[in-house]
Amino acid sequence: MRYSTQIKPISYLKANAAEVLQELADQRQPMVITQNGEAKAVIQDVVSYEQNQETLALLKILALGNQQVTQGRVKPLSAVAKRIRALTATED
Repeated sequence: MRYSTQIKPISYLKANAAEVLQELADQRQPMVITQNGEAKAVIQDVVSYEQNQETLALLKILALGNQQVTQGRVKPLSAVAKRIRALTATED
């Protein structure tokens, strides 16, 4: 994705807000908003934002898992499977 095609001045956003929102929803690409020639904000549609948040949450889980492995906070699969079987047996 090329952000250079999605750069608009704040005056464009003010004058074309409804069109910008429709464009964001249709293209699902973020838009960089500039003020006085400097990038000041990035806007995106809600669906893309939610997908990004889910992706970040998954990446955080993976990073925490890697950290636990590095710290040696792991258990053998056989022990975990045995514990899960014991828990499910008590639920039946």
